[in-house]
Amino acid sequence: MKRQFLAGVFLVAFLLSAPASEAPPQLKPFGRGSWQDVLHSHAGHPTIVHFWGVTCGPCKVELPLLGEFMKGHPAIDVVTISADLVPDLPGATRSMLEKSGLSAAENWIFSDGFVERLRFEIDPGWQGDIPRTMLISREGAITTIEGSAEMADVERWSDQQRAATK
Repeated sequence: MKRQFLAGVFLVAFLLSAPASEAPPQLKPFGRGSWQDVLHSHAGHPTIVHFWGVTCGPCKVELPLLGEFMKGHPAIDVVTISADLVPDLPGATRSMLEKSGLSAAENWIFSDGFVERLRFEIDPGWQGDIPRTMLISREGAITTIEGSAEMADVERWSDQQRAATK
């Protein structure tokens, strides 16, 4: 078990240090009303919304996995939202997204100093823990994963979305 964990850590470190060939990711400012913009722009499409932050250890492990998932599932919309409490981290945010293969995702960054208001708009019960992943079906049903998402669960959800179109 310990060896598997260490192997995973080394793999993630390698992926994060590998040179990226994608264009730098664009960051949209996430403020009041942005959550509704995300929901409306992806209505009718299966969408993964991943909340993360550059100071979040588990996020550093999860982002490259999400980048790999995105490459293999072009029919699933992927949205990342940097919900870090540390302000003014756009450079570090872009770097992590680029190294994780998420430059082509729709990327947002909290841009309102009153983060509690932003979290409340997304989910009144959310206390701000990250990582946090929301799987939004084509019909708009939302499944929330608190903490690190198991990619096998995300794959099963993706398969269900694909089956629903047949």
